[in-house]
Amino acid sequence: MPLAKDVVEAVAVSHGVCIRPVPMKVTDEHTGHVRHVDVPCGATLASKCPSCAERARRLRVHQCREGWHLVTEPDLTPDTPNTEQRELATARADITAARDEMKAADNQGAVLACTKAAQSVDTDLRKAGVRGDIDPPKKPRRVRSTRRRQDAPDLPKNEMTDTTLGRAFTGHDGTVFRPSMFATVTLPSYGHVRADGTPVDPSTYDYRAAARDAIAFSRLIDRLVQNLRRVAGYDVQYFAAVEPQRRLAAHAHFAIRGTIPRALFRRVVAATYHQVWWPKVGEPVFDEFNAPVWQYIPDAETGDKYAGIFVDPTTGEQLTGWDEALDAIDADPDAEPFHVARLGAQVDVQGLLSGTPEADRRVGYLAKYLTKSMTEAHEPEDGAQSAHLDRLVQALAVEPCSPTCANWLRYGIAPKNAHEGQRPGSCRSKAHRREHLGYAGRRILVSRKWSGKTLADHKHDRRAWVMATLGVNDPTTGSGQSAGRSDPSQDMTRDRFSWRVADKRDPIAPLSHRLLLAVAERQKWRAALDAAKNGQPPPADTNLSATGNDREETAA
Repeated sequence: MPLAKDVVEAVAVSHGVCIRPVPMKVTDEHTGHVRHVDVPCGATLASKCPSCAERARRLRVHQCREGWHLVTEPDLTPDTPNTEQRELATARADITAARDEMKAADNQGAVLACTKAAQSVDTDLRKAGVRGDIDPPKKPRRVRSTRRRQDAPDLPKNEMTDTTLGRAFTGHDGTVFRPSMFATVTLPSYGHVRADGTPVDPSTYDYRAAARDAIAFSRLIDRLVQNLRRVAGYDVQYFAAVEPQRRLAAHAHFAIRGTIPRALFRRVVAATYHQVWWPKVGEPVFDEFNAPVWQYIPDAETGDKYAGIFVDPTTGEQLTGWDEALDAIDADPDAEPFHVARLGAQVDVQGLLSGTPEADRRVGYLAKYLTKSMTEAHEPEDGAQSAHLDRLVQALAVEPCSPTCANWLRYGIAPKNAHEGQRPGSCRSKAHRREHLGYAGRRILVSRKWSGKTLADHKHDRRAWVMATLGVNDPTTGSGQSAGRSDPSQDMTRDRFSWRVADKRDPIAPLSHRLLLAVAERQKWRAALDAAKNGQPPPADTNLSATGNDREETAA
């Protein structure tokens, strides 16, 4: 017999209710009234919360459809700075001037105080809806030659036009067609594989190259888009989903606005590569049982321990530092990159028109595996597939994933920004986790000018449509009939309520009880929405508010 809590969770999932809600305590600063609200967990994997994962998947589908076949340029005009933003920027100007004066006077204490005040104002600016940094820090950057590799074909370069729409074609009857593309690119072969994705000969399968390509795949995709824009001559916009093949190598599906000749697209794929300029490594020198030792360096004057280095546990010699290793690469004119990532020869390109069934199917194909992790997309079905997965995970465990990765200690190199506690094999990056298969980037890649909206804007549009359909007043827009982005300057409730995560002292009902209440409330909303769609009044016992699934409880 099923457990009661399992039945409640199953019912909650069938009604689209989050099964891992975060209880929040909301206090009205004007009246002192306290209520408790369940906030959805926002998980994107069905293994954690099927309801939130499905909601996120549908939102991505909506985002993909809205931007794929645009016939006009998306509106990217930023909002006019409001009063709050201007006042914060004015205060930031005074702090910046004071800090420069203290620097000139060599008053380090005052400089530190001004820096902390500037950081506080910058935080307030971001909360007020300002993007970017007012005073970005200057970071030293290593400059390398941009000359193309001799083993890579050259690419043509067309004059760029200020558009994101691509070409339009006129038929014999005067009909204008503006086709778009659906393309799939993947990583190269590392050895012959069977139909189930397992290698024919595991001893010759190049797991090290597979691991390094998986780690560099996100950068390789960025390079592909840069090359496409250079060749196409317009600002190519894309919506891409990264998934694993059966052989566990990553590949990407692209929805591209506009069209590029298939032969030219394949030529761009063949000419795309990404060079990783890291120190060359051979066989591991240390491991988790014989790891480098962290040694503090005392200050010459005070004797206080303020910094440290990694040393060889046997000889006591200092390990090569990260900057020192890169300087050696820069000084060597014949130096080769740590790894060169390339795309495979398997490329699929299709042209699509807006509104066709094939275009709708491709949108669903892009979102097919979004609710699953990289490993869950192709779970092992037998021992051979499990062994193949284990060997790839073992190869990823010893590969450095970034300049700050602790795995550099295996090869006698201190990672960038080294600190005490780092040990070989202890890097917490997603690239080393089994469920990510070496790919630590985002599963969905969207260009900035895809639809002219952020994901939060799309979410707000969907909410505004529901509110307008039901005729419920939405405080984020000020009216049930309005839609679009909210204006932070007009949102009078933002500073009125304080939110914090509820703790054990708060009178929170058991999870099963809260889920049942959420299911009941969701049923009311669904009945009211179905009635509104059919032009009928909502049920008589329906009492809706703009808080959605919010539920009030009397404070103790």
